[in-house]
Amino acid sequence: MTDDGRDGGLSSPEGREHEKPRQKRSSRVEVDGWINLDKPTGVSSTQAVGRLKFLFNAKKAGHAGTLDPLASGVLPVAFGEATKTVPIVQDGAKAYRFRVRWGEESATDDAEGEIVARSGRRPAPAEIEALLPRFVGVILQTPPTFSAIRIDGARAYDLAREGESFQIQPRPISVYRLELISAEPDAAVLEAECGKGAYVRAIARDLGRALGCYGHVIELRRTRVGPFSADAAVGLDRLPEDPGLMARALLPVQAGLAEIPLFAIDRAGAATLRRGQKLLLRGPAPMQGPAYAECFGTPIAFGVIRDGYFVSTRVFNLRG
Repeated sequence: MTDDGRDGGLSSPEGREHEKPRQKRSSRVEVDGWINLDKPTGVSSTQAVGRLKFLFNAKKAGHAGTLDPLASGVLPVAFGEATKTVPIVQDGAKAYRFRVRWGEESATDDAEGEIVARSGRRPAPAEIEALLPRFVGVILQTPPTFSAIRIDGARAYDLAREGESFQIQPRPISVYRLELISAEPDAAVLEAECGKGAYVRAIARDLGRALGCYGHVIELRRTRVGPFSADAAVGLDRLPEDPGLMARALLPVQAGLAEIPLFAIDRAGAATLRRGQKLLLRGPAPMQGPAYAECFGTPIAFGVIRDGYFVSTRVFNLRG
């Protein structure tokens, strides 16, 4: 033994029995920002996030809005402090382009499910266009049986796979736009822009029922989620091949806040918000509602402006 009481040589087996195993220190790093990912088909949203987390060796990551494995398109992925802005992005409008096959309704409202109803009727393009206004605005929609809706604490798709009987109550959703892009005898391509909680699969299902011919989605691509669009999205398969692209693809935390107003504050104001206090806004009367604060280009917090004060919802742990 050495004079400080620690074993200076090899410890005995008996001594090792009482040693606590050392916890392996994580080698992951702090990464903050967004990736506007173009998710391919055949990959779940969770798998896509896991792949990006591995590529960037990031400690924390999450996504803003699940995409089914059969769907492709925009999947915004947040790292680190950007995960605090995920609810804001999820509340943004979403846009889709999708193909509906007429004549069959499936249990999942897409091509993955068992066919549960058939019809020999096929709608004319004019019939489809005449019914679309019925599905625009604030409408009541019953989500698909195979969806992430919770029923008494359980996911609907889990209950459905187990053969449980249950009902999902209709709920109001907002559809801002629904257009017919092209039509074939057995299928049609449509575009939709809608708010949080809307299911395109349910729109296709209900449209097929209203047309008296049934229908289900066979192709689905999301083209927008809040401030993130497909035009600027990067493919999952391209990132590992180009380290430079990985660096360019990582967007700042502010990318998730692009649709709410920004106001600049000084260092004293930033210190106030970091202490969890509300901030009195001086000068001309500021706007009311959601906003976020920056100090010399560094995002400090987001929240709401009310009665001349900025009240933060979340504060970022970022330093300029």
